[in-house]
Amino acid sequence: MEKIILDCDPGHDDAIALVMAVLSPKIDLKAVTTSAGNQLPSRTLNNAMRILTLLGQKEIPVASGNRKPLMRELKTGVTMHGISGLDGADLPQPDFPIQTVPAIELIANVLRQESEPITIVVTGPCTNIALFLSIHPELKRSIKRLVVLGGGMGVGNWQPTTEFNMLVDPEAAKIVFDAGIPLVLLPLNVAYKAELRRQDLKRIKALRTSVSDAVSSLLNFYGLQFNHGNRHFDGVPIYDPCTIAWLIAPEIFSGKRCNVEVETKGELTAGETIIDYYELTKREKNAYVLFDIDREKFAELVISTLKLFSQKG
Repeated sequence: MEKIILDCDPGHDDAIALVMAVLSPKIDLKAVTTSAGNQLPSRTLNNAMRILTLLGQKEIPVASGNRKPLMRELKTGVTMHGISGLDGADLPQPDFPIQTVPAIELIANVLRQESEPITIVVTGPCTNIALFLSIHPELKRSIKRLVVLGGGMGVGNWQPTTEFNMLVDPEAAKIVFDAGIPLVLLPLNVAYKAELRRQDLKRIKALRTSVSDAVSSLLNFYGLQFNHGNRHFDGVPIYDPCTIAWLIAPEIFSGKRCNVEVETKGELTAGETIIDYYELTKREKNAYVLFDIDREKFAELVISTLKLFSQKG
């Protein structure tokens, strides 16, 4: 069982990643921390707690992180995720308290309590993790690996070559990538392929549990937003669940070790991840970058994990 801390900014796809992390018997979710990104920090915090309330999980500690990026004004993903950050679903209000400590101290507390290093999964901007590494460098060895959703090789979703999570806080991302911690990167190149198609959405809807109903409603809203762009999709790409899917079933992904640098100074390219796929530089390979996914096996994994809620109930 993989022990993880999930640092997220829910967000529709973050919410589904959180559901999978709770339901999978292969994941032991020790804590949830939230960041500003897809929505304002108060809303991403509330959204994480609403999802945990839906799942009946009141014992998993939740803490709020930094309210803005390290050096920039906050950009949010309201156009994709709506006013609440989780528009489209009727979710319960939180019925348990948040932790009194900030995100970086909750991360520190969890790492100190565990006898073995823990994986940190990052599905939002890297702000909280960069701050944690800066304030608690002595705990770096307690991190088994970082699994990060973000970036892209030659593709972007908010700028031509820049992905949203990296765009929000490039300086934080650079700190994280330069930290020397084993890092798995899931860029847009693989996230775009992680589609749930019409037949998958029908199967989720047919599960008829409170959790599957919520996920189905979230996907319906989220999928509509992809129809507004110029990029064609055959289904709904759900980026963030790729992180949890990789931890559960790494064999459905393929990738290679590469050097990854984060651009922080470019006027048009701030937040771009420069992935040295062809090894053109002598820079150290600091990340294992995933580029491909078995879409059908991914969809099956998502659906089979959602089925576990009724079995637990």
